[in-house]
Amino acid sequence: MIRSLFVLGAVAGLAACAQTGRTESAASKPPAQDGAPGKGKGYSHDPYPSTYRPYQGAPTLVTNVTIFDGEGGRIENGAVLFRDGKIVAVGQDLKPEAGMMTIDGRGKYVTPGVIDIHSHLGDYPSPGVQANSDGNEMTSPVTAEVWAEHSVWPQDPGFGRALVNGGVTTLQILPGSANLFGGRSVVVKNVYARTMQAMKFPGAPYGLKMACGENPKRVYGSKGRSPATRMGNIAVDRATWARAVEYKRRWEKYEEKGGEPPSRDIAMDTLRGVLDGEILVQNHCYRADEMAVVLDMAKEFGYHVSAFHHAVEAYKIADLLKANNTCAAVWADWYGFKMEAYDALPENLAILEKEGACAMIHSDDANGIQRLNQEVAKARASGIKAGFQISEEAAWRWLAINPAKALGIADKTGSLKPGKMADVVLWNGNPFSVYTRPEMVWVDGALLYNAADPKRRPVSDFELGQPGEGDVK
Repeated sequence: MIRSLFVLGAVAGLAACAQTGRTESAASKPPAQDGAPGKGKGYSHDPYPSTYRPYQGAPTLVTNVTIFDGEGGRIENGAVLFRDGKIVAVGQDLKPEAGMMTIDGRGKYVTPGVIDIHSHLGDYPSPGVQANSDGNEMTSPVTAEVWAEHSVWPQDPGFGRALVNGGVTTLQILPGSANLFGGRSVVVKNVYARTMQAMKFPGAPYGLKMACGENPKRVYGSKGRSPATRMGNIAVDRATWARAVEYKRRWEKYEEKGGEPPSRDIAMDTLRGVLDGEILVQNHCYRADEMAVVLDMAKEFGYHVSAFHHAVEAYKIADLLKANNTCAAVWADWYGFKMEAYDALPENLAILEKEGACAMIHSDDANGIQRLNQEVAKARASGIKAGFQISEEAAWRWLAINPAKALGIADKTGSLKPGKMADVVLWNGNPFSVYTRPEMVWVDGALLYNAADPKRRPVSDFELGQPGEGDVK
């Protein structure tokens, strides 16, 4: 009973402080499934649709700030105006309107909200115990049928910490990397919600988590089954894609000519979505030679790799990545923890930037997601030391528009441009300093965090009642 009161109090308190208009409609129902998915349904169609509704935020003008717009632009002594959940104007000499909240940010910085393309929050939540470990379906090297969202626990305290400490407003939650085909990823907004459906980024494409290299061959080779080598990895990949191509052909024939529908295969539904360009491949891969092999395999079967994740050797094939319109999501300086991570360079991001490839930072870690701005600062510093001139505003693209592109949501978020979602962070200093933290964070124009207001500090209801968090008086 006490726990129930805590939860209700948390919901009521957040709703009051955000003046919420958010609803989670129990009436939202997926279209009837009649066994015939049809073009664009059954594989890319979402039977668990987003019920995300933005919190209502007050019209807001933040003035006298240095702005990184997320696309490489910088404005000194600038201002950002947003209302109704959208960016309205960015520039200088913007005037407040009647009744508008105006914030003087003199000496501070404004950026778009940070986007983390590689997270396992909710699937590997805190407390990090076996009972909460739901990110890796290690029962087969091919588990394209599983969806990360079905493991997401919205009460994970990591979500609030990522918002408060790291300014993260959007993240992709992926299955783990034990399998060659790990399953579907999901993109979420970093908001408090009772259900994963109410966190899902509206209209964001699904991803397909794939993995190459040591993980799959170690996990399944140790069980005395295929794959046990890198060539085994690719053999299983190719056989699976061949089945997917045939599955797609059978369904297209049925959709064109009718007759008896083919048998439904949930795993193949996902792979058909990839082949039709509606689900984006997010591929765990460290070594340059393996990334090149995967790019060839993608050409063989007619799909596109949206991004390689971890990609510690991406600098070796920056030209190939650029030519294939494939991004690289990397760390600043993690290396050496296994053989395929040995040949890393701290200049990785800088080299990719110089060569014109799409590159970004990512976390893969519940603590690292809280300091991605500092990770970019390290990567930029390494590049400058090596002779690459990278401005602060250009480096912020590694946290904003580039991950938005790789997730297929750059038309909606990732930069401070009129018409985009008002996902905005006011930093209390230069965000590349280790001393700087978010002062205010808005998601869709609603102020969800204010360092000066204890009522606007998101706390998981799982933590309520703990020392210092919502104690009962």
